Amino acid sequence: MSKTDEELQKAILSNIPDQAWLKDADSRYILVNEAFATACGLPEAQILNRRPVDVWPQEWGQEYIETDRRVMEQGVRLRYEEQRHGQDGTLRWYDTIKTPIRNAEGEVIGTTGISRDITDRKMAEQELLESRSQLRELSAYLQSVREEERTRISRELHDELGQSLTAIRIGLGVLETQYGLQNASAAQAAEWAKNLQQLKHIADSTVESVQRIAADLRPLILDELGLASALDWLLESFSERSGIAFNLVVQPKLPAFDRDVSTAIFRILQEALTNVIRHSHATAVVVELQEDGNAITLRIADNGCGIDSVESHENSIGLLGMRERAFMLGGRLKIQSRPGSGMRIDVQIPLAQNNGERP
Repeated sequence: MSKTDEELQKAILSNIPDQAWLKDADSRYILVNEAFATACGLPEAQILNRRPVDVWPQEWGQEYIETDRRVMEQGVRLRYEEQRHGQDGTLRWYDTIKTPIRNAEGEVIGTTGISRDITDRKMAEQELLESRSQLRELSAYLQSVREEERTRISRELHDELGQSLTAIRIGLGVLETQYGLQNASAAQAAEWAKNLQQLKHIADSTVESVQRIAADLRPLILDELGLASALDWLLESFSERSGIAFNLVVQPKLPAFDRDVSTAIFRILQEALTNVIRHSHATAVVVELQEDGNAITLRIADNGCGIDSVESHENSIGLLGMRERAFMLGGRLKIQSRPGSGMRIDVQIPLAQNNGERP
């Protein structure tokens, strides 16, 4: 290398704000810039013609020599992230790139490198991950609170309001049979009977509405008879409302699942069936539920119109809600669909942490 070439390279390196250097085939420093010397904590004269083990702590120096060797043997650029202590003693992150230097014949005669401090970026990434984790924990907590509130309201509707409406219905029946208008004309008696029938009809309709609302909020069957029975009830109700046939295939002798797992599976199926009614134009749905000791798997498949692109529907509220319910329990949700071939949703939730605690 001529004196002019060396001065030109040194000028270029000195204007780079990141740490930069050139090494020969023995990993000896030929040129370094000011940022590199500052990071080493040594003057340039004590760095040049010395190897990494002479200017860095032994562990780092050996690692730098090893990466130099890999770059020269393979003849390709190497990029990696590393941690080392800065001048103030704090542990910092660096994005390092090493590239082979070749002579006119194409032979590798050394390496050049540049190392950029990415500590701020790494800290921002960590804060983002922690923030996402906190948001998911909050979402899981709010989901739990919402389910508990649904359960409370459902029981109050069923036990309190449902019983009161039933009592009103019985009382109207008693009035109808025992307390007619004794001295009324036939027209008045007919009007009396008509009014009673209307009141009985209103009472019956209200009782049915209360039962439906209570079941939608939190079906008691889910807590009392378990997940399989709740899914069967849900599909029966779905079929009655939509006219869509269904087939439920449940693995025999399923164990009792954690309340959070059962609720997530039930709500995911509930949302999936709502989408089938709204969008699929399907005539049949097949639902499979099985468990292998490590995970519970739910599969929902319809014979509807399907969609042209799963990605284009990834951000729909319904799919996001289903995916989030699975994710909060450490699970995953996969969607497969093609136009004219229906849609299939596979949900898998691990049971390793099925101990009543949230993941």
